[in-house]
Amino acid sequence: MTMKLKNIFSAVAAAAMLTACVGDLNTIPLNETDVTSETAYGADEAGYVQGLTKIYFQLVSNNTQDLQVADGGASEFIRAFWSTQEVTADAAKCAWGDAWVNDLNNNTWKGDVLNDAVYAVYVRTLQGITYVNEYLRQTSDANLDLRGCSADVKAKVQEYRAEARFLRAFFYWAAMDTFGQVPFSTENTQFGGGYNPPQAPAAEIFDFIVSELNDLASDGSAMPAAQSNYPRADKGSVLGLLARVYLNAEVYTGTAMWAEAKATCEKIYSLGYALAPTHAELFRGDNGENPDAKKEMLFAASYNAEHTQSYGGTTYLTLSTLSGDDGAVNITGINGGWAGNRVPYEYVQKFFTDVKNPDYTAGTYDCTDKRASYFYIKGRTESMQDNLNTFLNGWSCIKFNNVPHDVEAVDYAATAATKNFSDIDWPLIRLGEIHLIYAEACMHAGGDASAQVKALAERAGVAAPATIDADFLMAERARELMWEAHRRTDLIRFGKWISGYNWTYKGGNFGGQDLPEHFNVFPVPSTELATNLDLDQNPGYAR
Repeated sequence: MTMKLKNIFSAVAAAAMLTACVGDLNTIPLNETDVTSETAYGADEAGYVQGLTKIYFQLVSNNTQDLQVADGGASEFIRAFWSTQEVTADAAKCAWGDAWVNDLNNNTWKGDVLNDAVYAVYVRTLQGITYVNEYLRQTSDANLDLRGCSADVKAKVQEYRAEARFLRAFFYWAAMDTFGQVPFSTENTQFGGGYNPPQAPAAEIFDFIVSELNDLASDGSAMPAAQSNYPRADKGSVLGLLARVYLNAEVYTGTAMWAEAKATCEKIYSLGYALAPTHAELFRGDNGENPDAKKEMLFAASYNAEHTQSYGGTTYLTLSTLSGDDGAVNITGINGGWAGNRVPYEYVQKFFTDVKNPDYTAGTYDCTDKRASYFYIKGRTESMQDNLNTFLNGWSCIKFNNVPHDVEAVDYAATAATKNFSDIDWPLIRLGEIHLIYAEACMHAGGDASAQVKALAERAGVAAPATIDADFLMAERARELMWEAHRRTDLIRFGKWISGYNWTYKGGNFGGQDLPEHFNVFPVPSTELATNLDLDQNPGYAR
C-alpha cells in the first residue's frame, strides 16, 4: 500500500492516535477519549500506515494538545525551527511586536522567560521521538505475531519501522542542533511509571544519530530505495541527513569529520538525483508534482491547501512576507498577507552584490543572479534602522510562491483567491545543499568540487568562483539556501555566530555586537524545567 501522506494528514490529525507529554517521554495517553497504541493496531496494514503518518505529521502539526502556546500556527515544528535559524541570524527579521519575536530578532532570549519558537522546537522534536519509540514497540515482531499479521503486512511494517527510525534521527538532529543536550530515549528505554529519561550530551546524541543513519543506509536495510517514496523518507533522505550531520560534527562533538561528509555526498551522487533546471521551481506550488523539482529533493515535508491546513511551513513563508496592500493573491498565489518577515537590506548588499538600482516606487531593481529575483521592494524603505517592527522597512522575500512553476501569477489569480493555505512542499534536504556540503568537505579533506559549484552557478546565471574558500561558501549558502532554515547552524560552523561578523540587530544593536558564548545553544524551556526537576538548564542560562 502506497499513500501520499498529504492525502491522509487531516484524518490522522483528527484521530490524534499517540499523544504524549514532554515531561515523560515514555507515557501513553491517559485521556479515555484518545485512541491508544494498544487499540490502534491490528492484523491489517492500515493502522500501521496511520501510526507512521502521525509521526510524519509531527513536522507540520498545529495540534496544541499538551503544548502551552496561545497560537497553534506558531507551534508548528518547521515554522518554529525556521524562526530559530533565520530570524535570529542575518537573513530575516519579523515585524511583529510579540515579545518572543523581538527576542529572536535581537538575540535577547533568556532561560527563565519562555520563548514560543524555542519551546515549540523542544516540544515537537521530543514528542516526535516519543511517537517513534512507541511505534517501534508496537511494531515489534512479537506484537505483529500476536496480532496475526500476514507475511506481506510484516514486510511492509519493516519498511515503516525504518522510516520511523529515520524520523527519530531527524528529530534528534534538530533537538541536538538547537539545544545541545537533550533527554535521550529509545524503544528499549524504561517505560511508564513517570520515568523521565536523563539528558545526554550532544556528542552522545550525535553518535546515536550516525549509528542509526549508517544502519538505515546499509544494503540490508528495509529503508525504501532512493527516489521511490516521495514525500516520505528513503535511502537518499538517510544519506542526506548523514551528510549534514557529518558537516557539523566538529560543532556537535569537537571532532571534525570532513572525509566522512565527502564520502557520504559521493554515495548520494550515485543515486540519480539532479538539480532542477531553475532554482525557482523548487519553491513553487506544484514542486511536489513537478518531476524536475522532485528530482532534486532528497526529503520534503508535504503541504496541501486542502489536506495539510497548517499555519506554519510554506503557508507561513508565503503569507508572512507580504501585506494585503501588496496584492499578495496576485503575486504569490495565496489569499492574504500577514506583513511579517523581511530580509534586511544589509544582507542583500553583502551576499547579492550584483543587485543594483533599486526603485522603491516602481518596485524594480537590476540583478544578474537569478536567486536575487525573489525580492519584492515596491513601497519599501531600505533600512530597518528607524524601526525594526515596521513591515515596510527592509526587502520582502517571495521565494516561496504558491503559483505553479509553469503558470503566470496573473493567470492563477482566480484560483489563488480560493487558497488560504499553501501547496508548496518544504524541501528539507535537496541536492543543492549536498553540492555545498561536498564543496566544504573537499575544502577541508581534499578533493575537487568545482563541477558541483559550477552547476549551481550556471543555474543561477553567474560565473563560478576561481577559488572555493570559506568566505565564498558562507556567502554561497546565503544565496542558494536563503530562508531554508540553515543560517544559524551555518554561522556557528563558520565561526561567525558569536563574534567575527555583525549583522542587523545582532545582540539588539542595529549595527550588531558580539553574543554571549552560551548562545551557541538555546535554553531548555522554563516550562520543562518546572515540570521535570531532573533536567539541567544549559550553562549560562538562568533556570
